[in-house]
Amino acid sequence: MTIGALSREFGPARPCRVSRLRLALATVGLSVLGALPLSAQSLSDTLIMAYRTSNLLEQNRAVLRAADEDVGIAIAALRPVMAYALNSSITPDNWAFDDTNYAQISASITLYEAGRNKLATEAAKELVLATRQSLVGVEQQVLLAAVRAFMNVRSQLEYVRLRQRNVQVIEQQLRAAQDRFEVGEVTRTDVSLAEARLAAARSALVAAKGDLAVAQESYKAATGAYPTALSAPPTAPATANTVDEARSYGTQNHPSIKQIQHEVRAAELNVRRAIAANNGKLTASAYLRHTQDVGDTSNITLNFSQTISSGGGLMAAARKAQASAERARAGLLQQGVVVSQEVSNAWSQLDVARARIAASDLQIAAARLAFDGISEEAKLGARTTLDVLDAEQEVLNAEVDKISAVNQRYVAVYALLSAMGLLTVDHLKLGIVTYDPEAYYNAAKLAPELMSAQGRKLNKVFDKIGGLKSD
Repeated sequence: MTIGALSREFGPARPCRVSRLRLALATVGLSVLGALPLSAQSLSDTLIMAYRTSNLLEQNRAVLRAADEDVGIAIAALRPVMAYALNSSITPDNWAFDDTNYAQISASITLYEAGRNKLATEAAKELVLATRQSLVGVEQQVLLAAVRAFMNVRSQLEYVRLRQRNVQVIEQQLRAAQDRFEVGEVTRTDVSLAEARLAAARSALVAAKGDLAVAQESYKAATGAYPTALSAPPTAPATANTVDEARSYGTQNHPSIKQIQHEVRAAELNVRRAIAANNGKLTASAYLRHTQDVGDTSNITLNFSQTISSGGGLMAAARKAQASAERARAGLLQQGVVVSQEVSNAWSQLDVARARIAASDLQIAAARLAFDGISEEAKLGARTTLDVLDAEQEVLNAEVDKISAVNQRYVAVYALLSAMGLLTVDHLKLGIVTYDPEAYYNAAKLAPELMSAQGRKLNKVFDKIGGLKSD
């Protein structure tokens, strides 16, 4: 299903109090946005700004890099550990001093541990994949917030324009009422009614400008900068042909589903690790020591150990791991329900918005026709000033409903994409370089030593993202 071109998409206004600074900002924004120059910011520009400046994305990229390091930590547990020691001591002996100095280098390695470390490595890899999917989910949140901010600024701008026009129309009605009062066609009551409506219209205009200022602040929070001029949104992207198709795709491909699938696999691996902890462990160690006045000595040791009784701790750990796995599997089923519901909600919002637009079009046409007729009848004395003012209010209400409905329809398309798991930079084809989760992982997954070639490469990658620098 391809959603048609939406050239005027705006949302409802909400009355609020604002400072003079915000009102000034809204007024400036109105004049700039109203011009819509060739350099106007498009929705794509807004999405790109949001992606590039999001602190939330940066935060979760760091979370992913931390998960990458867990793989290296698990792999390092499979490798030999080497250390050296230097010792110098002086011991008093029969009023003399015996000094001992030695240097030692040692190494140790785990030869057998029933596969616990390998299972830990595989579990860490699954959690890396889960964290990547979590990052995709955050990307969707950031982009959907940007869409809403973009559309809200445009909707509030259009609402201000409606309020400005409403003020102008009521000013005309007030002048007409005053003219008719002067010639005795109406009473002072009609003039007062028009004056009251004008005061209310001007108040609503101030509130609308305040809402525009609030929308601009939300835009800045979503993109890192205030809007200058926003162009009309492009044709909305394609989604799905039916709600069942959308649900089926979302429950299989949404990043939250994939994330929990990897978490389930990691939990199942941790169950196996907990069971393997009941088995023995074989380690080897060796050292070479050079002692003053003694010379070189060395030693090689094999050690096998196994817990006879842990007081029930090992079995409790195994049961805990099993419960965690069951929780993850239940969470996966529940997330499928959540995604299905979100898809259905977005689809319903889209259907409702379409129906509202169709109804609003009919309402606007009828209200305008009624206003024109009542205005002419008022000139002939067949209608009162109040009738004219009420007719103008009906037109205004109908146009506000249309703005809200068109805004709802456009945002609902992107909400549906998000519910299906498709609201990403790549799927929207924004044409920018995106964060590569493989780059850091490939450099860190083997836990390179600091001075190795791979370690130096990792430091360069880390430095580029603002990390720690080695001395």
